[in-house]
Amino acid sequence: MAASPFSDLNPPPRLIMGPGPVDADPRVLRAMSMPLLGQFDPAFTAYMNEVMALYRGVYQTKNKWTFLIDGTARAGIEALLVSLIAPGDRVLVPVFGRFGHLLTEIARRCGAEVHTIEAPWGQVLDPNRVEDSVRTVKPRLIACVHGDTSTTMAQPLEEIVRIGHRHDALVYTDATATLGGMDVAVDRWGVDAISAGLQKCMSGPPGSAPISFNERVASHINQRKHVEQGIKAEGAVEGNGPVIQSNYFDLAMLMDYWGESRLNHHTEATSMLYAARECARIVLEEGLAARVARHETASRAIVAGLKAMNLEIFGDPAHKMPNVTGIVIPAKVDGERVRHDLLHDFGIEIGTSFGPLKGKIWRIGTMGYGCQKRSVLICLNALEAVLRQQGYAATPGAGVDTALSEYRKAGA
Repeated sequence: MAASPFSDLNPPPRLIMGPGPVDADPRVLRAMSMPLLGQFDPAFTAYMNEVMALYRGVYQTKNKWTFLIDGTARAGIEALLVSLIAPGDRVLVPVFGRFGHLLTEIARRCGAEVHTIEAPWGQVLDPNRVEDSVRTVKPRLIACVHGDTSTTMAQPLEEIVRIGHRHDALVYTDATATLGGMDVAVDRWGVDAISAGLQKCMSGPPGSAPISFNERVASHINQRKHVEQGIKAEGAVEGNGPVIQSNYFDLAMLMDYWGESRLNHHTEATSMLYAARECARIVLEEGLAARVARHETASRAIVAGLKAMNLEIFGDPAHKMPNVTGIVIPAKVDGERVRHDLLHDFGIEIGTSFGPLKGKIWRIGTMGYGCQKRSVLICLNALEAVLRQQGYAATPGAGVDTALSEYRKAGA
């Protein structure tokens, strides 16, 4: 038998300090190695129920409909938008970075009449501007990103939700970059529908998208319920609205799959469910408040360290996400060469950005399992060394010393 033309998998060691994905917690990787079960094995359906309960805790919600979409974070976005948006629905998207444009793109593909309101990259939307647009557009749905890693900014949501509800609009938010690293309070804020992924502050691999939505959303979706013929039970009740355009992301059928009827919709991604379950267990064991505080401490430390190296932090500091930091690339510094040298000399990955920020900023992520003092100090030390190789004047040790001082102030 011919030998394989490729060697065994042996990925090079990396410290991933970009805006996501990040290094997975070893506990999550161990959970993924557990034996597979059939999707209707009672042991496995019990794990499904546990996942629903765990993510109610992570999302701070009592929503019955809190479960996983098989796919990366974008799968959760698509499932909610394609199930919520019927052709011709008016949708308003506040845009303050790349991922607001993504929501716009997906909503248009759903056949929506999409309206946008934009802030310059590095800023967020004033709620008064949002309300003015809501009055004009009269949207059925407001779709908003919570934290946009492309700009490192976080949009305060509570007032936007209140605005939406005052004008009888549903409010969806993408919390991919914030769940597990910032306060995400679904019930307290009143968010109608929300989605995220595992690959950022949840410390898992990409491939599973936790979502949650309330009964108002469930009622709207069930008006469009249509069960495919091969699995349709006798006497099944369907909605009279337009059929949801995706079969795979049809939340009306997925509610039956995760609910008591256990509709045989698709084969659940077993190992990813194990991963999602362990991610949530880790978050809740640490405690939401403690976890948020850990990310905030890391943010203060890395910002202080970067400033001590005479580097400029990008964007409005009042709305900076604690789990990702934008750094303006200094004049006469080759930004891509810095990233190259960090990766190949130190095994550290940091990010660049997109659109109007491409080549203008670096992005350093301190997310989930990667949000550790050790990782912050190693990254700052390596960045200083690489910058000095390019002739940038950085006081040796200033970044690490200043970051350490911030950690000591926090008692970390």
